[in-house]
Amino acid sequence: MARILALDYGKKRTGVAVTDPLQIIATGLETVDTNELIGYLKKYMINEPVEKVLIGYPLNMDESPTDATPLVDKFIPKFQHVFPNLPIEKADERLTSKMASAAISGMGLKKKARERKDLIDTVAAVIMLQEYLENKH
Repeated sequence: MARILALDYGKKRTGVAVTDPLQIIATGLETVDTNELIGYLKKYMINEPVEKVLIGYPLNMDESPTDATPLVDKFIPKFQHVFPNLPIEKADERLTSKMASAAISGMGLKKKARERKDLIDTVAAVIMLQEYLENKH
């Protein structure tokens, strides 16, 4: 089975998570500079088969777009141009960053580590992907 990738897409950084080949558990890969994301994904997919990409779709609690929604809307066609045979699916990312911060706090890390935005982005991608897997089964 191929993996599923999840992207917590942001203006500066994008958190990347991936499933195991059996699509049971989500694991954080890393946080990538958004300007280097397409190149990173190309390199990753040379060695690992991917069947789908989830991208966090930012909406407010009332379903209205956030400031980040247009960034994601602009990225999706770029992704589809580079990877025309790979489906990309929007996933609700509401509260994932808050959940990621809470999870990191619960790990007992020092304050400096808990405030690392790159770690929050990766953990948010993991949470989004794990929720997708749980709802899928």
